[in-house]
Formats: sequence, C-alpha cells, structure tokens
Amino acid sequence: GDDTSKLKSLISEWVNREFKPDPPVDPDDKHSRGFTNDACSRLLCPSELDWNNPAVKAGIRDRANGFIVTDLSFPAFVYETYTANPDYLEEGLFKGKILLQAYKAVFTSPSSAKDVEGDGDGVDIIRNNRRANRSSNALKVKKHIAQIIKMEKVTPRSITYIICQVRFALSSVTSWRSVDGDFDYVQFWQIIVDFFERPPGREAQRRVIKLLEWWTRCVIDHRSRP
Repeated sequence: GDDTSKLKSLISEWVNREFKPDPPVDPDDKHSRGFTNDACSRLLCPSELDWNNPAVKAGIRDRANGFIVTDLSFPAFVYETYTANPDYLEEGLFKGKILLQAYKAVFTSPSSAKDVEGDGDGVDIIRNNRRANRSSNALKVKKHIAQIIKMEKVTPRSITYIICQVRFALSSVTSWRSVDGDFDYVQFWQIIVDFFERPPGREAQRRVIKLLEWWTRCVIDHRSRP
C-alpha cells in the first residue's frame, strides 16, 4: 500500500519532468493515466509497437485485433531507451530509467532516485551514491529499507515487484487487481521471474548474472566497500 501510494505521486513527477505532457499527469488522479494519456501510453505501449504510429495509438485505444495489450509483451518502460531493438530484444531490457528510479525510491529513498540517469554502466549513479554517503556521514539519518533488511544485492523478484508497481502507477486502474483488462499481473510476474530464474542455457544465464550485477552496482549502498 505504502509503495503504491508513494509511486503514484513520484511516477507523475518523473513522467511530467521527462516528457512534459500537456496536460501534465495529475499526481492524485489515476483516471487521467493509462492509454488516455499520451506520455503514460508511450511507456505502457508493448515494446514491439511504436506508440508514435497513429495506427498503433488508434489500435490500442480501440482494442483492435493485433493491438490488444496483454502480459505477453514487455511494456516500453522496462527498456533503457523506452524502445526495444527488434534485432536484439535483450538490449537495454530491464534498464529503463523510470524503473531504476522507482526501485531506488522504494528500497533506498525517493531522493536517491533523482540521481538516476538510466544509461551507461552505472558509474555515474555509483559516484552519486558515494557522494551522498560521504555527505551523510556526519548526520543521523533514517535507515532505508535496503539497509534495514541488509540487502547486499538486487534480486530478481525485487525487480519484478517494482516493474509491476510501475505498470500499475502508469495505468488508469485505481485499485490493485490481478487482471487489468487483457493484462494478467500474475502471468506477467511469472514471465519476468522466469526470465531471471530459468534462463535457457549457460549464455542466457551469464547475461542474467551480468544484468543483476549492473542493478546491484546502481542501487546498493557502497559505503562499506573499498
């Protein structure tokens, strides 16, 4: 409940800052989100489709055949540039800026989410993390969730949890339900968990490990490391 409420407001702030929609996304009104809002739509759009294509916009909003939004497609916001490479669908997958912002807002602090740029190898984010750590050494600060639960690395299911929270925050649905129209959150959850926990072969497993290491570099507090 707390995470949902927190992200409801923060997501509107981030979307408005990055995409500058007119009218802006209302932090309190979810009815103006989802596929009625152009900025939210771009992020919710199945990654294999181009939201800038008028035929795609009309097809999704009319729920036309071939444009039904289901849990079988990854939404654009999970990608680093909010766009999938059709020739290599894993490029930038699960590195979306808004996704990383949401993760840090929940597991570290909302202020730490401001450091996210969502690109490169996480070096800038790590540098910002360390700078924030140094500046807070002289202060008594409230521990964030990652510190309280002694989180030493980012886990697949914590990423999956945040992905589901971000999708809900971008949608126009006002209360949690397992099925949103043609989109099944339970199936969506399982697809993402399987991507991380059941990779098809050693090479896929190596890529998953590398991705999780990237997440850990970007998110986890490094103050105890040299």
